[in-house]
Amino acid sequence: MEKLQELLSEFRSVVGGGRLIDSLAPPLLFAILNALFGLFIAGIGAVAVGVLLALHRLVRGQRLLYALLGMGGVAIAAISAWGAGGPQGFFLPELLGGALLTLGCLVSVLVRRPLVALTSHVARGWPLEWYWHPSVRPAYTEVTVAWALFFGLRLALQTLAFLRGQDAVGVWIGVLGGWPATVLLLAASYLYGLWRLDRLGGPSVEEFERGQSPPWEGQRRGF
Repeated sequence: MEKLQELLSEFRSVVGGGRLIDSLAPPLLFAILNALFGLFIAGIGAVAVGVLLALHRLVRGQRLLYALLGMGGVAIAAISAWGAGGPQGFFLPELLGGALLTLGCLVSVLVRRPLVALTSHVARGWPLEWYWHPSVRPAYTEVTVAWALFFGLRLALQTLAFLRGQDAVGVWIGVLGGWPATVLLLAASYLYGLWRLDRLGGPSVEEFERGQSPPWEGQRRGF
């Protein structure tokens, strides 16, 4: 129960403040409307829900950053879909982003600066030197490889579906392989990362910053 509460606390910082809804609602609505009414109505509906989410944040006095970014992304995706003449265009920006992210993960592993460690450093502000400790870096390297496999597989499946003309399948891979699958990936990354750090026997962030000598208690929360 304690681990579950810890995991939920970590996720609230990642997907809280309506960020999950802002990211998931437009493509989900696009998929439904495209199946029922066609491409044009689906694009209009996705853009409209993005605008409504931004207005909702404004009325409630909440931060607009994620809603505005989401609205801009949906507008670009809708224009891309209309330009391509098919629903695959809606997910083209996501496909390009997935390809770049997969490549970034692989390159970061090759240069021994795993991308997951860099994103954690930016989010948490922990010293970079801790991530490069020989008893810490392997955990972040392995999780980064898992990220590369996840995004690469999603990219391959969605691209294959669109190339075969299975637009509906490609659309739903994009929807379900977006935030729903990403949340599961983040959960698995967090749990595996902490388990792996414990196995590696390295110092916690606090122990590293104090310059404490082994034996170490190790990282117990946060990855």
